[in-house]
Amino acid sequence: FLPCRSVLTVACEQTEVLLFDPISSKHIKTLSEAHEDCVNNIRFLDNRLFATCSDDTTIALWDLRKLNTKVCTLHGHTSWVKNIEYDTNTRLLVTSGFDGNVIIWDTNRCTEDGCPHKKFFHTRFLMRMRLTPDCSKMLISTSSGYLLILHDLDLNKSLEVGSYPILRARRTASSSDITSSGSSGPRAVGSPCHQSESGPLSEKHMSRSSQREGGSPRNSLEVLTPEVPGERDRGNCITSLQLHPKGWATLLRCSSNTDDQEWTCVYEFQEGAPVRPISPRCSLRLTHCIEEANVGRGYIKELCFSPDGRMISSPHGFGIRLLGFDAHCSELVDCLPKEAGPLKEIRSLYSHNDVVLTTKFSPTHCQIASGCLSGRVSLYQPKF
Repeated sequence: FLPCRSVLTVACEQTEVLLFDPISSKHIKTLSEAHEDCVNNIRFLDNRLFATCSDDTTIALWDLRKLNTKVCTLHGHTSWVKNIEYDTNTRLLVTSGFDGNVIIWDTNRCTEDGCPHKKFFHTRFLMRMRLTPDCSKMLISTSSGYLLILHDLDLNKSLEVGSYPILRARRTASSSDITSSGSSGPRAVGSPCHQSESGPLSEKHMSRSSQREGGSPRNSLEVLTPEVPGERDRGNCITSLQLHPKGWATLLRCSSNTDDQEWTCVYEFQEGAPVRPISPRCSLRLTHCIEEANVGRGYIKELCFSPDGRMISSPHGFGIRLLGFDAHCSELVDCLPKEAGPLKEIRSLYSHNDVVLTTKFSPTHCQIASGCLSGRVSLYQPKF
């Protein structure tokens, strides 16, 4: 959704991008050859510019006022590009793909041939990358079950091996998992490959990095293995990653490494520095979860928070479920349990004839959009 205008954009499995007026449900435009392969994600940069990314390894910039041609095409990834974020403070575009790279693009200096870019970070088995609403943190999920958090984010500083301190780690990753060079090919969702933890980063290494960077370094890295109910002994793949609109929590969709279970989980951010820079500390706590339908194996289901953060819309079979932290759709901070509890099902909406893969709340109206594998887009105006 474009926040301040009535435009809904839809990324399609083939090469198309569709534009609708969500209020009247009228079709506005079809960009029939937006890319040369599947379109994966769309992000608005402002009231007219938006970016699309694709399995053709490129990112394209578009202007709503002139949709017959791209503003420019950005080349830099070597595999499927799956995620686009935008830092409104620096006006830098941030993309990630199955090549394991997070790339920064300077959209202030775009030309018809593209814009300056640099590789910011690399990790094996990268699935999704998100920025918190205030752009102070970057979260990266992987198909091997790890969640990486870069604290006190500085996008102007590229990260190299050993140049960033690992300050907090609930479970330390193998040093082979996190590098700044090389790439890995795209992974099939649903068959994650777990890394050995036989070579954890040593306390000596972390201490040396912390001393080099100072007491409160930028881009300090935290490596977590989020707890998932029922998966304590089996491992999981984090397929979808979203952030609470107020930055209070992160929302994950996880599947077991045998693809026979799926979970939606909410993790509260626990702020504050560790006692010592090398002290293990987990900055996320599981607060709510619910088991999903586990249909459409091999496909990623993208879920989302409502604009006020009180509800979650989650693909569920041939429809969506609206979930709350309690039955009254209370704020997360008002109903934090001492131990992880179940998300409450507020309403189920079913109108598709195929597996729903994505859903999104309108930022301005009481409206929800969902899209399914067969290509149908549904718009709902739920009544409570």
